[in-house]
Amino acid sequence: MTHPQLPIWPAGGADGFRRSEVSARIGSGDDFWERASRDILHWKVKTRSGFRVDDARAVTSGASLTITARVLGITVREPIEVADVVITPSRVGFAYRTLPGHPVSGEEAFIVHREGADVFLTVRSLTSPAPQQPWRSLHPLLRIAQIVARRRYLRSLRSRGSGKGA
Repeated sequence: MTHPQLPIWPAGGADGFRRSEVSARIGSGDDFWERASRDILHWKVKTRSGFRVDDARAVTSGASLTITARVLGITVREPIEVADVVITPSRVGFAYRTLPGHPVSGEEAFIVHREGADVFLTVRSLTSPAPQQPWRSLHPLLRIAQIVARRRYLRSLRSRGSGKGA
């Protein structure tokens, strides 16, 4: 659905889902690329954005786990399954799909990629309201939380001195 292996995300095939794709330059150089590639595959994009991941091992296709967020003193559990992992010389990342009990339905991808010496982080998501309550009723608030989370994701792997990015 979010196709982390593709440089250009094709339109279509997402009826009923809200589509989002955001990118930012996060650093440059070979050393930075190596670190960002390693970090993305070890959930740093999530953990440095305020989430807890119940399995600190490297991302593995097919793995099911729970991501946890604390919001206003409430613990929110987000069950997910890793749908896809991509590792190429210029593109590294993964996508996960939500499982029953997650606050939203859909898929999210996190990709670091190179353009020359520059390194970028791209976050793609397809989301719709979860079928269960209370999440279905809270979906308008969850959309705001998603916007905040995306901003945190784009800062999570940034190098010092890389400026505001793209």
